[in-house]
Amino acid sequence: MTTHNIGIIMNGVTGRMGTNQHLLRSIKAIIEQGGVKISADEVIMPDPILVGRNESKLQQLCKQSDVQKYTTDLDSVMADPNYQIYFDAQVTGRRAAAVKKAILAGKHIYCEKPTGTTTEEALELYDLATAAGLKNGVVQDKLWLPGMLKLKRLMESGFFGKILSVRGEFGYWVFEGHSIPAQRPSWNYRKEDDGGIIVDMLCHWRYVLDNLFGQVKAVSCLGATHIPERIDENGKAYKATADDACYATFELEGDVIAQFNSSWTVRVRRDDLLTLQVDGTHGSAVAGLRDCYTQHYGNTPKPVWNPDIAQPIPFFEGWAKVPEQEIFDNAFKAQWELFLKHIVKDTPFPWDLKAGARGVQLAEKGIESWEKRQWVNIEAL
Repeated sequence: MTTHNIGIIMNGVTGRMGTNQHLLRSIKAIIEQGGVKISADEVIMPDPILVGRNESKLQQLCKQSDVQKYTTDLDSVMADPNYQIYFDAQVTGRRAAAVKKAILAGKHIYCEKPTGTTTEEALELYDLATAAGLKNGVVQDKLWLPGMLKLKRLMESGFFGKILSVRGEFGYWVFEGHSIPAQRPSWNYRKEDDGGIIVDMLCHWRYVLDNLFGQVKAVSCLGATHIPERIDENGKAYKATADDACYATFELEGDVIAQFNSSWTVRVRRDDLLTLQVDGTHGSAVAGLRDCYTQHYGNTPKPVWNPDIAQPIPFFEGWAKVPEQEIFDNAFKAQWELFLKHIVKDTPFPWDLKAGARGVQLAEKGIESWEKRQWVNIEAL
C-alpha cells in the first residue's frame, strides 16, 4: 500500500465551524476511514497539527479529536517542511495576513470564506499563490449538500426545461441574548469586526449561483439591521452595527432571475433553514439541505383566485420527494477529499482562491447596491 502522508496546518479550528465541520467531521473522519482512497493500493493520509492562540482550548480539542499535535507558534510550523498545506478558519480580519505568510513559506492554501475583507485583498491572495506555483482552494461546502446535489442531478437530466428563476430563503431567529443566550458569536453583528449577513452569505450565494445556474451579472441588494442591540458572550450589551438581514435579487446569464432572502431575524416556517426553489418551463423543485421535492408540468395544479372560500387545493401534496439514489457524505469532508486528491494527484479543483475573490466581490457589490439604492453590475475578475 502506498500512503501519501500530507501535513496540514489547521489554524483557527477552535471556533464552532472549524471544530465541528473541518476537524471532527472532515479530517478526523478521513483519518478514521483509513485516508482518502485513490486506488486499491494507494491512499492519502492527513497529518494535522492544530494552531491557535489559546493553549488550553487546543489541548481540549486534541483530546476531543485524537489529534496528537498542536502549537501556539504559527511561525514554527510554517518553517516545517513536513506540512504542505495551510488551512485557515480564523475570523475574516486575520485571514489574509496568515495566508500571505503561508504562501511565502511555500504552503498550498485551503481556507474558509470570505477569503478577504475586500475584493482586492482576496484577489491578491490568488495572484500570490498562483505566481508562487502553489495549489489553492476555498471552502464552498453547499455545493456538496445532498439537496444541492439532487438539484444538480435534476438539471443534468433536463427536468426543468429552461430554468426561469431561483428563489432562496435562508435564516432563522438568532436570539438577542437578553433572556435566551445567542447561538452565534457577537462579532457577527459588529461591522468593525467584519460582521454582517451580506458579507457572510453573499459569498455562499455567489458560488451556488455561478456553479449551478449561471454567472452573476448584476445585483440589487437591500440590507437591514433589524435588532439594534444584542448581548455579547460576557453578558454585556453592545450596539449591533452590522446588517442582520439581506434582501437581494441577482441577474444571471441566460436570463435567469434569482432572489435570496437571508436573515438572522426570521422565524422558520419552511422545510429547512435553507430552501431553494427552482422554477422551469417543464417543472419545479424545492431543495433543502438534504431533501428535494419536485413538481412536473403534468402534475402542476391550476389554481383560480377566490378569497371567499377555503383553498380547495392541498398544494403541498402535489410534490414528490426525490428518492435517495446516492450515498451523500458530509459536504465539508467531500470537498476536503477532492482538495487532497488535487494536491497529491493534480486532479482538477476549480474552487480556487479566485472563486473566493468572486464571493467577496459580490458581497462588496451588494453593499454598494444598498448604499446607492440601485442595481450594480458585476464585472469579471
